[in-house]
Amino acid sequence: MSTQAMSLFFTFLALTSLLGAAGFLILSGANRTSQGKDLSPTVTDLIRLALPLAWAVATVSTLGSLYYSEIAKFKPCPLCWYQRIAMYPLVLLLGIATVRRDRSIRGYVAAQAGVGAAIALYHSFIQAFPPEGGSSFCTVEAPCTERYVWELGFVSIPFMALSGFLFIISLMVFTGLGERSSTPTPLTPAEGDSSEETCPT
Repeated sequence: MSTQAMSLFFTFLALTSLLGAAGFLILSGANRTSQGKDLSPTVTDLIRLALPLAWAVATVSTLGSLYYSEIAKFKPCPLCWYQRIAMYPLVLLLGIATVRRDRSIRGYVAAQAGVGAAIALYHSFIQAFPPEGGSSFCTVEAPCTERYVWELGFVSIPFMALSGFLFIISLMVFTGLGERSSTPTPLTPAEGDSSEETCPT
């Protein structure tokens, strides 16, 4: 398959990720406003799928970046490497969390993905609007403003990374719905320890 065809495929995945991120954030907001009500079976099933779906997004994003650098031979710039540093460990972390069904990892994953999203947003911006003097991150060998991919007039490689990071963040927010009611309620005196001291008569 040609690089052009692969870029169109990754563009489709990026736009789908953005729509998915918006959908999961809307679902999260709608369910958080209905405190005290049980989650619907559909939402509960989606919560179970959130971790493996986030792992799949991180894995595809990692493989996509490796395709561009190792097969298409696009030289990654420093900003590309910073995004890789944020994305690559998520494959391992989310993979372990998926196997263990450990949703408590969501805060750490969201924080790391947030850093990657911020870098990808900046990188997407300077590719869309290249500064005259270049970027302080750029090098002559690997300029950060080089558009190796530019589909639909705005989709670049950092835009694809941004879409992946945002989708992962939205999934981590969504998984929090499943632990909404996990806070233990205090015991009433009637439910407390029956061996409490009694005053002698």
